[in-house]
Amino acid sequence: MKCSQDCRHCFRGLCIHRVPLFSSLSEENLVQIAGLIQHKNYEKGDRLISEGTTMESLIIINEGSVKAFRYTPAGREQRSYLFSEGDFFGEQYLFSDLKATYNVEALEAVKICMLTKTQLHKVLHTHPDVAIKLISELGKRIAQMENTFQSLGIRNVDARVATLLLDFASKYGEESPEGTVITLPISREGMANFLGIARETLSRKLSKFEDEGLIRSIDLKTLLVRDSGTLGDLAGLSD
Repeated sequence: MKCSQDCRHCFRGLCIHRVPLFSSLSEENLVQIAGLIQHKNYEKGDRLISEGTTMESLIIINEGSVKAFRYTPAGREQRSYLFSEGDFFGEQYLFSDLKATYNVEALEAVKICMLTKTQLHKVLHTHPDVAIKLISELGKRIAQMENTFQSLGIRNVDARVATLLLDFASKYGEESPEGTVITLPISREGMANFLGIARETLSRKLSKFEDEGLIRSIDLKTLLVRDSGTLGDLAGLSD
C-alpha cells in the first residue's frame, strides 16, 4: 500500500534525511532523490522479501524493524541481520541478476521507502561519493553477517543476547564515563523476535545481566553496557 506522505514535502521526517548513505548530499539533491521514492507499510509478520525472488529496489527502513534470515537444510530459521530505522538493504542485488539469498520479515509494524534499480543507478552516476559509501557498507555487512550467523545460529541464549547487545553498542552506542550508552533501535519485543525467544525470556536475561553488573537499564529504550569484556566472553568473541 502506498504511503500518503510525499518525501518531497516532508523529507526531513522521512527516510531520505535519516540514511547515512545520503549524508554527503545537499538538501537540493536530497529533495530530488526524495521525489523518486515510493512508500509501503507492513504489519508484524509480513514478508517483505522471499529467498529466491528478484529484487528490483533499494529498501530503506523508515520506521520499525525487520529481520533477514535463511532456512537451513533441516528447515531451521537462521537469522543473519537486523535492520532498523535508517538502515537499508537489497543494494547488492541491484547490480546483477542474482536472486535474493535471504528472507526479510517485519518484526513489528514497518514503514519502508523504495528506490528502484534504475533510479539508484542514476543517483550513483551523479553522486560517486554515495557509491563509495555503498561499497563500504557492503563490506561491513558481509563481516557482520558472518559473525551473526555463527553467534545466533548455534549458541545458547546468553551468548545470543550478549552478541546482540554488543552489536547495538557498536552501531548505536555512545561512550560515557560509566560505559557505553545504547539507544535501542528496536523495541524489547522486536529484540526477542529477532533472537527467536519469548519476550519474557529476554527480560529474564537482561535482568540477569543487570544483576551481574554487566548492563544497566536506564529506560525501555536505553541501556548502559558496563562490562563489554564479559559480554564478549559470553558471546564467544574472545575465542
